[in-house]
Amino acid sequence: MTIALPGLAQPGYKIDFKIEGLRDTTVYLGYYYAEATYAKDTAIINSKGEFSFEGKQPLPHGVYFVAKNKTRLFEMVISSSQRFKLETSTADYIKNMKVTGDVDNKLFFENMAFNMERNKEAEPFIKVLQDSTIGEDKKKEARDGFAKVNDKVTAYQNSVIEKYPKTVTAAVFGASKKIDIPEPPKKADGTIDSTFQLRWYREHFFDYFDLSNDALIRLPQSLYSKKVTEYLDKLYAPDADTVMKAIDKMVAKAKSNQETFKYLVWTCMIKYQQPEIMGQDEIYVRLFDKYFANGQMDFWVSAKLKKNLKDFADRLRLSLVGQPAKNLILQDGEGKLRSMYDLKNKYTIVYFFDPDCGHCKTETPKVVSFLNNTKMDVGVYAISADSSLSKMKKYVKDMKMEKFITTCFYYSAVGHYQSLYDAETTPTLYILDDKKKIIAKKLPAERIQEFLTNYEKFQAKKAKTKVAGTTP
Repeated sequence: MTIALPGLAQPGYKIDFKIEGLRDTTVYLGYYYAEATYAKDTAIINSKGEFSFEGKQPLPHGVYFVAKNKTRLFEMVISSSQRFKLETSTADYIKNMKVTGDVDNKLFFENMAFNMERNKEAEPFIKVLQDSTIGEDKKKEARDGFAKVNDKVTAYQNSVIEKYPKTVTAAVFGASKKIDIPEPPKKADGTIDSTFQLRWYREHFFDYFDLSNDALIRLPQSLYSKKVTEYLDKLYAPDADTVMKAIDKMVAKAKSNQETFKYLVWTCMIKYQQPEIMGQDEIYVRLFDKYFANGQMDFWVSAKLKKNLKDFADRLRLSLVGQPAKNLILQDGEGKLRSMYDLKNKYTIVYFFDPDCGHCKTETPKVVSFLNNTKMDVGVYAISADSSLSKMKKYVKDMKMEKFITTCFYYSAVGHYQSLYDAETTPTLYILDDKKKIIAKKLPAERIQEFLTNYEKFQAKKAKTKVAGTTP
């Protein structure tokens, strides 16, 4: 005989439901993870509208939903209390919801009902603001009225955060809570500290967003990854050193929870795998070296995935911006071996193309036009990705690439170019300086002139600053 001791927490979860108007059908318990949804449990509703989800292991915290077929009936939260009951009806799942045994869901559904009322209150103000025929005086009144409704919502959410800080509902409110940045103080000489607000915002950006709370990964919106992206993109310069320091700060906050540690690092890996800003692929390489190569991620990453990540990082690291470009010694159309390092121009464009590539046929004329019209000292070393020498020679003639040194990768004295450059797709374009250091990679052809012009301006400013700094 088993006796249940009072106050002794039972393991696992058991959530009971009664839904008036729904019977004799199958429903499932689903949850959100990042930008996807998954099924966790299944139940059959009896003739009285009753059913239960039950399991021996506790559910990870977050926002879940009950669904029938592909239709989500309503959402709920799962937190510390995992044995409770929800009763409602199909007439209105939210308004008729009754929660027994769980404070978090009580707060969750009360908030939804509260928001419905505030939305009704805001409707007349929104109509005025959207009506282009209404005068500015009326619009100002509408903006003021709408702001007061927003203030009510903010005050309500703040009270929940203050009274129930450990709930998932409070965590959801905190995830989107606005950070009020104080005015900058004055320095001793009376001037304003222009960097104060940025530094303050960086330090307080996650005040209401706990990076170690994995419930924030299981939300209807991918707020976790959005918060990480906003922090990195808006508050820091896009160079690798600065971004890595910012990522390390976040990791320090998330690392106490393996789930958030894994998710945060992986989010950053994906973000910088094919970055929008040139040169940020170095961050991917550094992330692999710091968090994967040394085994920190072995608790979840498979050997196969780890090898794939390593192979990609190793391919990237050979041709990062700022690195010396690896020399290429390939055969040209006349059968002569041509070394890329023999080009003595101030700048060298390394251009990978394929004679059968449609995009190459669009980009190549732009490179030709740039070379024919620029006043800069630029040479082009082009590599055909096709093994056919005859195709290459025809392409050179058709595209009027006479000023290029054009070679075919098949006839190589240094191995396949893909073992030296990140150029799996064509066209791919690199720019090197006079020391053959990579200063740009994967640049669109139409931006070559703009890039070099800005690069020279930056170099001139840098040199001027250096001279000024060493002048007594």
